[in-house]
Amino acid sequence: MLQDLYKKIVIEHAKSKRNYRKLEGDNVRKVHYKNPTCGDVITLYLQLEGEKAVDISFEGEGCSISMASSSMMTELLKNKELEEISTLRNEFEHLIRKGVQLNEDIDLEDALSLQGVHRLRARHNCALMAWQALDKLLAGK
Repeated sequence: MLQDLYKKIVIEHAKSKRNYRKLEGDNVRKVHYKNPTCGDVITLYLQLEGEKAVDISFEGEGCSISMASSSMMTELLKNKELEEISTLRNEFEHLIRKGVQLNEDIDLEDALSLQGVHRLRARHNCALMAWQALDKLLAGK
């Protein structure tokens, strides 16, 4: 039953992507990223004020997992400090790679619905694509 709920959440995010738009304005940075394993693409936009992500959005094309994960990530990270973003990023990657959270007290919100992807090794990069784009964007900070 929980798996069915998770599937519905993933499908909903893939169909009705949150924060799917070009972001413009002061302090907006962007990065274009292509999934090295399947060809899905994303342009990630991040507006920083100091150490806070005041807005984050994306545009792109790809499978339902990569698009849902991108949508979930932007919802999760909006208005978060970079230190907390780093914690959430590590928590999410561990969830995808190992199937469990490092710290169950950390709320991954809808992104927790992607937990089952850990069983599909070929889809790990789909779920992590937006996060990898974020790593690339922040590395150029």
